[in-house]
Amino acid sequence: MRKATAMANANIALAKYWGKRAYAGNYPAVPSLSVALDALETTTTVLFDESLSCDQFALDGVEQNGKTLDRVVALLDRVRVAMASPCFARVESANNFPTASGLASSASGFAALAGAAVRAAGLDYDLSRVSDLARRSSASAARSIYGGYVSLLAGPKEATDVVLAAEPVAAHDALDLRVLVCVVTEAKKSIGSTDAMRRTAAESPFYAAWLAVAPMQYASMRESLMRRDFEDVASRAEASALAMHASAFAAGIVYGSEATFALMTKVRELRARGVAAFATMDAGPHVKVLVQTLDVSRVRAELEGSAIRVIEAAPSSDGVRVYGPEGAR
Repeated sequence: MRKATAMANANIALAKYWGKRAYAGNYPAVPSLSVALDALETTTTVLFDESLSCDQFALDGVEQNGKTLDRVVALLDRVRVAMASPCFARVESANNFPTASGLASSASGFAALAGAAVRAAGLDYDLSRVSDLARRSSASAARSIYGGYVSLLAGPKEATDVVLAAEPVAAHDALDLRVLVCVVTEAKKSIGSTDAMRRTAAESPFYAAWLAVAPMQYASMRESLMRRDFEDVASRAEASALAMHASAFAAGIVYGSEATFALMTKVRELRARGVAAFATMDAGPHVKVLVQTLDVSRVRAELEGSAIRVIEAAPSSDGVRVYGPEGAR
């Protein structure tokens, strides 16, 4: 028996990733820039056990099967090839926030799974290689291997099978940033991100425009981050989210709910009154509001009536933390 536990934080993409290269390997079609959030965390334990006859996966105490289990098995299969062993594993994972609802649980989940599986298998991977392993299951998970502000470039335009890992861009304190995560439902979202991206690419008349504008948004935002310009980064994050959702909306994919749009309206009203508040959304109905420390209490009070709860988060300095027989990584 070989066992390890890993913890990873979810991240939100400020410059959005939406769409994949047409070839195999789960390579993103556009670059992205994210920030890790200290309040959203996944803990995963992997136990390779020769007595098992198949892989097992429990998420938040519930045994999983179907596509959810298949994605975990696929990552474990890659690890088994590297460790040259057919040994099956028991995986237990838990989130401290709603799962599969648009709060990046796949990012923190597969980052933690990759870190724990590599350690339990005894593989000598650096963080870049762990990031690439996580990306092959969830592109956003590549970014959760690191703390602070992180980029993930687009995959090559031609079919390939190369290492593509995320890279740290700036420390967690590069901006005076707080994120108010406005949770509007505890339910799982109606369509998963991968299926939604496929539909957007196939059916949206705006997808080509998204592919053209997203790299420019990423480059401009990265420059603003290097200047430590909160308002420019945050306003560009809102623009990136709106462009992403516009391309999906045109394919009939609508993640927003009445509560979502009410929150977006409140953020615009706050800005009209001189408060530097900006909204972003991932592939789900929840709204993440970007503010500075001084404005947290005021903005939170304005938003709480439109959400079932508000999670206050700060940029996390922590990347994936792995614990095994040797101690912390």
